[in-house]
Amino acid sequence: MTQSRTRISKAVIPAAGLGTRFLPATKATPKEMLPVVDKPAIQYVVEEAVTAGLSDVLMITGRNKRPLEDHFDRNYELEEALTRKGDETRLARVQESSDLATMHYVRQGDPRGLGHAVLCAAPHVGDQPFAVLLGDDLIDARDPLLARMVDVQEQHGGSVIALMEVDPAQIHLYGCAAVKPTVDDDVVQVTGLVEKPDAADAPSNYAVIGRYVLDPAVFGVLRETEPGRGGEIQLTDALQALASSPDLGGPVHGVVFKGRRYDTGDRGDYLRAIVRLACEREDLGPEFRDWLRSYVTEEM
Repeated sequence: MTQSRTRISKAVIPAAGLGTRFLPATKATPKEMLPVVDKPAIQYVVEEAVTAGLSDVLMITGRNKRPLEDHFDRNYELEEALTRKGDETRLARVQESSDLATMHYVRQGDPRGLGHAVLCAAPHVGDQPFAVLLGDDLIDARDPLLARMVDVQEQHGGSVIALMEVDPAQIHLYGCAAVKPTVDDDVVQVTGLVEKPDAADAPSNYAVIGRYVLDPAVFGVLRETEPGRGGEIQLTDALQALASSPDLGGPVHGVVFKGRRYDTGDRGDYLRAIVRLACEREDLGPEFRDWLRSYVTEEM
């Protein structure tokens, strides 16, 4: 029998990384603020959380991340200038980011890995389940992955992770899950996890992507988790403990995602995301697609 559970309302977005793959662009600009067409990548992530019903957002930041806070705050001077010009369209777009969600911020301090970043959210989250969204993964708004994960967590309890099937040759780039099927085609039970295994040692080709819905029991496990791969506290290691001992905080399930995902942490995928999203925009798409066809034809 399904138990009644408190509706999840809090989202945590780790955003303390240095963005070294995008240097020199990220020397003075947070990688999360790099534009994807005409919105910073981080705004897409916050919008996804809000669309899934998570309107209380905690961002885990670090040094030189003040632009993130400024983006989701009011800019009265700019708004006043646009008001005087009568530019209602741009005014609405500027105000959109500050009206999205109730935003909170905490600094991670020492960059000790994703597990440590999640642990920084414990005082804010308390004893309720919560979502974690990684800023490098953009999920297309037409594919409601996070909402599905929230539903699965409310049905089964415990924690839920997002999984995607990848080429076995690429599994070493991801956390990898050992799974067994459930009655739902898109849901599996996770029996084990390993961080970035060699292809020969991987238990499957199910890669963990950057969406999690976590039971608060993960905080207790993270406090006891020793630094793992790369000398960092790995969230994967804590989830492995929960998956192997469900009595610690419920089972771990995975939602197998087959929709559209853009990895903006990779330079090539970042460029492809811009092209794809620009092509699909009503205001930009028709003219941009015509130019793109001409450009590709000329180059070939």
